[in-house]
Amino acid sequence: MGLTSLADTVLRQIETVQDTVNETLFEPVIRIGVTGLARSGKTVFITSLIANLLDRGRMPHLMAATEGRIEAAFLQPQPDDTVPRFDFEHHLSQLTAPTPVWPDSTRAISELRLSLRVRRAGMLAGVQGPRTIHLDIVDYPGEWLLDLALLDKDYATWSAQVLARLHDRPEAAAFRALVAQTDPTAALDEPVAKGLAAGFTAYLNTARDAGFYDCTPGRFLLPGDLAGSPVLTFAPLPGDGVGPRKSLLREMARRYEAYKRDVVRPFFRDHFARIDRQVVLVDALGAIHKGPQAVEDMRGAMTDILSTFRPGRNAFLTQLFQGKRVEKILFAATKADHLHHRQHARLTAIIEALVRGAVDRAQFAGAQTAAMSIASLRATTEDTMTHDGQDLDVVRGRLLDTGKQAAFYPGALPQDPGHVLQPARDGAKNWLDQDYRVMNFAPSPLSLRPGDGPPHIRLDNAAQFLLGDRL
Repeated sequence: MGLTSLADTVLRQIETVQDTVNETLFEPVIRIGVTGLARSGKTVFITSLIANLLDRGRMPHLMAATEGRIEAAFLQPQPDDTVPRFDFEHHLSQLTAPTPVWPDSTRAISELRLSLRVRRAGMLAGVQGPRTIHLDIVDYPGEWLLDLALLDKDYATWSAQVLARLHDRPEAAAFRALVAQTDPTAALDEPVAKGLAAGFTAYLNTARDAGFYDCTPGRFLLPGDLAGSPVLTFAPLPGDGVGPRKSLLREMARRYEAYKRDVVRPFFRDHFARIDRQVVLVDALGAIHKGPQAVEDMRGAMTDILSTFRPGRNAFLTQLFQGKRVEKILFAATKADHLHHRQHARLTAIIEALVRGAVDRAQFAGAQTAAMSIASLRATTEDTMTHDGQDLDVVRGRLLDTGKQAAFYPGALPQDPGHVLQPARDGAKNWLDQDYRVMNFAPSPLSLRPGDGPPHIRLDNAAQFLLGDRL
């Protein structure tokens, strides 16, 4: 096993050297990973970003577009033949239909290559012609990214942490009862193992719907072609993870290690380790609406996510000898169109506070980070209404469940992010002085002028941060 891992590492380093030399001497490639936890809007983000890079009329803060240096943008076949293609055309048709609908959420990894022909800036503009820059966008579920934290935990440690978290959660009542009546040291009985795995999977789905984010292993939620396989037929049990020979406990520990070896490590090696810029999308408004516990759980999940990155600067020699590092990380609070623009700065401040510790570590390692509030596709308009003699900043849009137009006031976010984060850290059950609400809006019908992509909020700022230095 050690020789196999060593061979894989050497092979990956050779491939990295070849890719680095090719990209440096010929056509540069920017590989951007896009992830986020459930319902954060990954599919809409990628679809709108690509559409707005193809038609750049709404991208004033992408400097290469404003300066007219992007001469052409076109889609190309992706370089990874074994990775499904991101279905951009279908997703865009859903968003631009006469009665638009939101695309389905990310359930597996996918990829798309967008190539830009860019005229050089500065003194080189008159000496050298335009160059082609490839943008490889990799979409993958945030639940898979959380699994990377399992690589540093054995089965006993993981089980103890999970069971401790479930102690006070009503969503876990059925699974806790199942564990209580199970003897981990008994001989392996496959129906018992399947029942435990099914009960644990049911809990994970219920917990995610309730607003919890620590729902690992991620493939239990998105199994794909692994559904029903032994590698997904385990669950946390009390004990040291050893147990008698051929016992349920020992088999659970073996399958947990197989999950790390055969599912998590290949994902890290083949996809995640090759990313040099990363977008992390966060539905902070949804977490705030669900209460302090959801906010604290999201903060912990974000910390786990960021601990998996290898931040740093991708200098040429660094790539050759150490492999790629994530050199830019963007934290984006999505659905900013659910708030009036006067509250966007407060939402951004909350995101910055949520990831402060991890950001400090990334910046120390040489990576650049940014936080902003965005809406990949604007679904609302802003208005001001008078209620009880007081002006309220509201947003108007078409409700997802009824299709009716409605004006909505979500409540005022605090100027000090600590007013949200401190109750969450203290374990408060509810907000004491405010009721934060969210509304699910459907996408609005679009009427796009030639050269314009879909309407958005700060998607051009996001693109400038991620791509501007390379364009």
